[in-house]
Amino acid sequence: MDGSALVTGGASGLGAATAARLAAEGLQVTRLDRAPGDGIVHGDVTQPGDLAAAAEAAAATAPLRVCVACAGVGTVGRVLGHDDDAFTRTIAVNLVGSFNALRAAATVMAANEPDAEGQRGVIVLTSSIAAFDGQIGQIAYSASKGGVAGMVLPAARDLARTGIRVVAIAPGLFDTPLLAGLPEPARVALGEAVPNPPRLGRPEEFANLVWAIVGNPMLNGETIRLDGALRMAPR
Repeated sequence: MDGSALVTGGASGLGAATAARLAAEGLQVTRLDRAPGDGIVHGDVTQPGDLAAAAEAAAATAPLRVCVACAGVGTVGRVLGHDDDAFTRTIAVNLVGSFNALRAAATVMAANEPDAEGQRGVIVLTSSIAAFDGQIGQIAYSASKGGVAGMVLPAARDLARTGIRVVAIAPGLFDTPLLAGLPEPARVALGEAVPNPPRLGRPEEFANLVWAIVGNPMLNGETIRLDGALRMAPR
């Protein structure tokens, strides 16, 4: 595929796997992250200017056709006594950061020449099954990811006349840095809770779905669960 792609949170986990897959498919990939690394554009998704600059940088290599917003943080805290700063930070990174990526990418994509079907680009956001099955202690995380899912349809409708699609993926339990710090028995137990396949998801499987979304123009305005039929218990 010709063109460029922007991946936020591209230094590790879902973002790194997605960036690798898009590059393998021929896209010129710009990865934005707060973490250092080779080929990483340093930036903070809570800062609109950082996203605007990254989108422009990606478009400077080739027309921006794909944006995938993977940057995110996890927060644990119950309603009573929840840390205010932690709640606000979670919303800022996961929800506002996703909107910043959406807006920045759409602004640049709108200037693209449309293809034969009038398409100019696709934006993939990252929600979570916690948006629908939030557990005790996930109040901030669930709120942020529920907000991401809630943005998808109005964004897709809004950008339809511009030829830009918007889709979200809601992953379940994936083998990412968010789970890397757990003891191995805990990781195994989490994987066994997934009905089929009974294991943690692999970042490459998330990347595979991103690429399927890119290639299927009828996927629009939808949040797709990628969870092996998992439905989270209250705790």
